[in-house]
Amino acid sequence: MKPTLSTADDGTRYRDLDGNGRMDPYEDPRLTAEQRTEDLVGRLSLEEKVGLMFHPVIHAGPEGTLAETEVGGRPTTSDTVSGRLITHYNVHTLGGPRLGARWMNALQELAERTPHGIPVTISTDPRHAFVENSEVSFKASGFSQWPEPLGFAAIDDVDLVRRFAEIARQEYRAVGIRSALHPQIDLTTEPRWGRQVQCFGQDAGRAAEYVRAYLEGFQVGPQLGPDSVSCITKHFPGAGPQLDGEDAHFPYGREQVYPGDMFEYHLEPFRAAIEAGTAGMMPYYAMPQGLVRGGEPIEEVGFGYNRQILTGLLREELGYDGAVVSDWKLVMDRDMDGRVFPARAWGAEHLTARERIVKILDAGVDQFGGEDFTDLLLAMVRDGEVAESRLDESVRRLLLVKFRLGLFDDPFVDEDAAAELVGNDGFAAEGFRAQARSFTVLKVDRDDEEAPALPIGSGQRLYVEGVDLAVAGRYGTVVEHPEDADLAVIRVKAPFEPRDDIPMERKFHQGSLEFPPGLAYRLRRIADRVPVVLDVELERPAVLTPLVDLATVLVGSFGGGDEAFFAALTGAVDPDATLPTEIPRSMEAVRASRSDVPSDTVDPVFPVRSGRVHQQVPTA
Repeated sequence: MKPTLSTADDGTRYRDLDGNGRMDPYEDPRLTAEQRTEDLVGRLSLEEKVGLMFHPVIHAGPEGTLAETEVGGRPTTSDTVSGRLITHYNVHTLGGPRLGARWMNALQELAERTPHGIPVTISTDPRHAFVENSEVSFKASGFSQWPEPLGFAAIDDVDLVRRFAEIARQEYRAVGIRSALHPQIDLTTEPRWGRQVQCFGQDAGRAAEYVRAYLEGFQVGPQLGPDSVSCITKHFPGAGPQLDGEDAHFPYGREQVYPGDMFEYHLEPFRAAIEAGTAGMMPYYAMPQGLVRGGEPIEEVGFGYNRQILTGLLREELGYDGAVVSDWKLVMDRDMDGRVFPARAWGAEHLTARERIVKILDAGVDQFGGEDFTDLLLAMVRDGEVAESRLDESVRRLLLVKFRLGLFDDPFVDEDAAAELVGNDGFAAEGFRAQARSFTVLKVDRDDEEAPALPIGSGQRLYVEGVDLAVAGRYGTVVEHPEDADLAVIRVKAPFEPRDDIPMERKFHQGSLEFPPGLAYRLRRIADRVPVVLDVELERPAVLTPLVDLATVLVGSFGGGDEAFFAALTGAVDPDATLPTEIPRSMEAVRASRSDVPSDTVDPVFPVRSGRVHQQVPTA
């Protein structure tokens, strides 16, 4: 779909977004993004400015239509776009590439009819890997599928990170997604933390290199342009060192700690992101405990509320001048299925909603993530609690990104082109190869003459668990019992403690890293009958101690399908990855380690950068 263009007296083609029959400066494609932004800010009503300050979730309707039926208390699309004048959204339900593009065009057509025709910016959490959690990421559906970011860290190939970002940018842009709520560049120094598989590992220097390449790929260079997807880098100033590894989505995970005095180490990737021109920055929910910088104690309040961190450190010390988008739902509680998901107002629980808003804006946040309380903010400005000039500061930053992306000149996409490009065979093949490469071979036992070496041969009788039977059947004959097999191929997931008290809690894998004793016992019985190739999906660094001896081949993975797993086992693709984070020997070692310090567990079973095993290694 192409935009409807008008022609100025001098022949310049432009979009007459306010319908006044003339080319206003903000509509003039010849002017700079800064000039157009400044002109538009002066034209906006208070209601339009307020709408720009919010970034709620949105869903596509059936068959690429707008969602115009209220579901679960959510407002309709027309209500938010035309009524509340909101112009930034985080899409969850999208549909396939063609339907996604169709929905995007319908959304932009609706936005065209608002007073100044401000185009919508659609963002998304990651959509190219395997984790399905609406609070964190979405499993690839239609898009090419790649390893999780921790898998890229395992491969340790900066050029591959850049190539992934280039492909993801093309796929996002084809369906009209112009903002990525990633990269997530927190450091994985706390083994229990449940979000580390979306990170680039524990090495600050390497994570800094990865984020530079990532931003280059999404931005198409150091600055935004019409072909770019802007990135909101997170979670400033580094979300890894959570107390006991508990996640800050929940009240029991409020605290972030620095027992090793490594706060500055966790900042390093964010310094690189700022240098590389990230368009947005997202602070985390957590509240620092006992943090002192330059002799000044840092207020123990969530980073999204923390002026010392967002204004003093991020803007004044580090020189960041882009948009700051809060993490989701800092202000309002959310009712879900008869239960309450508390606002992540850590350290500010005692404040009213109005007081929280004032504190967040004073801290330096430009946009409220996951919120849509436009009426309340509008009332606060009119009541003098928030100055309109304070909104103008944020509105300038937010509009500048839209102008740099070229959205005011052409926000529409081509359905046919989206269907042809997104997830095409070439992109899918590159993602598949990266998946296979990311499998980390930790042990190959060659003492037993009957034990398989890597690569394994084809045509064997296979006993499988955790593997698609149809996939396994393409590499051998699947049998029902271990004693009838030549080889057992088993995939298990890292352990966690199931929780379901607070809404969404069950989607986060937290708690102990130890496998239940019954699993090791059962796998030992299988290993007594047949050699075992065991893959552990390491979304967190599980305690592998009881499994090392029983496995003939032990593999760790960070996002790879069954086909890619067999490609790695059979040598079709060389699994050349190494561990981006250490594997602890016990929970005692984990509990004794310091949450902010990399490689801090005593006597790990596998240290950082173990892998690429081509010979017998000692067992634990």
